Amino acid sequence: MNEENETLRWPTNLDHDGMVKRLVEVRARAVEAGLADLALRLEGVETVPSAELGAKVIGALTLIQEKPEFLAITTQLAMVAMNLKNLK
Repeated sequence: MNEENETLRWPTNLDHDGMVKRLVEVRARAVEAGLADLALRLEGVETVPSAELGAKVIGALTLIQEKPEFLAITTQLAMVAMNLKNLK
C-alpha cells in the first residue's frame, strides 16, 4: 500500500473488489505486526457477503483505533470504512 499521497486525497469510490484488496493487504500487515486478533477479524473477507464485510471492517477499526503505533493500518481501515456506502 502506498500511503504517501493518500492523506491528501482519500479514495471515496472504492468498489467491493477494491475494498477487499485493501483488507487483504491490511490482514497481511496485521500478521507481520503480530496483531493476530486483527488478522483473525479480517479472515475470509474475500468471500463474505457485503453486510458481513462492513461488520468486519467496523469491528477491526474499533479494535485498532486506540493503538497509535499502528496508524498506517488504522488509516487503511478508515479508508475502507468511508467506502462502505458503495457496497451493494
